[in-house]
Amino acid sequence: MSELVKVEAKGLLFDMDGVLISSIGSVVRCWRIWAKRHGIPNAETYNVPHGMRAIEIVKSLRPDMDPVEGLREIEDLEIADTADLKVLPGAKELLQSLPPDRWAIVTSATRRLMLGRLEVAGLPAPDRIVSADDVERGKPDPEPYRRGAELLGCRPEDCVVVEDAPSGIGAGKAAGAQVLGVLGTHSMSELNEADWVVRSLEEVSVQKSMKGQLEISFSQTR
Repeated sequence: MSELVKVEAKGLLFDMDGVLISSIGSVVRCWRIWAKRHGIPNAETYNVPHGMRAIEIVKSLRPDMDPVEGLREIEDLEIADTADLKVLPGAKELLQSLPPDRWAIVTSATRRLMLGRLEVAGLPAPDRIVSADDVERGKPDPEPYRRGAELLGCRPEDCVVVEDAPSGIGAGKAAGAQVLGVLGTHSMSELNEADWVVRSLEEVSVQKSMKGQLEISFSQTR
């Protein structure tokens, strides 16, 4: 069952992995390799927490090691592993339809990893980016989405965040933004804190309204 919804906003803030591109295969493979190298129990079945910055995962798994070295190692692994990276349905078309100054990517990936994945996927890198390198506290803290809104010259309350993970949804809501959840990496019940949920970005379209706002239309999934 679905319902047509129209929302006005000044800006759109997109998560990357699970919203614009799928890199879950690479993420799982690389973190299991990393975990095995560093003696993490049950490394072969380790499941990385989606939406969390890599440096924080390194700290949680091996608090005794230099987190910067651990981060560089996993970053190198993920940049090299692009075999099944793909653009998610509707992402390229939606981004191409947006005014360049009205959207940003807010990701838990490092800037180097983010730019590498966008290049492989053939997606445009926006002028405005908030990566893991740019914040002191990652999602679910509101800092990343507050920074994203600042880059657009907006208040978070005037933005719509597009997310696929509970931690990112929590970050967007804590920042004061409205949140559009996208199904894929998590179930509908796990996205229950989002204001709306769509099955993919194929169901989302954006036009500029007479007032200069972005008019966002989508079929909400219930």
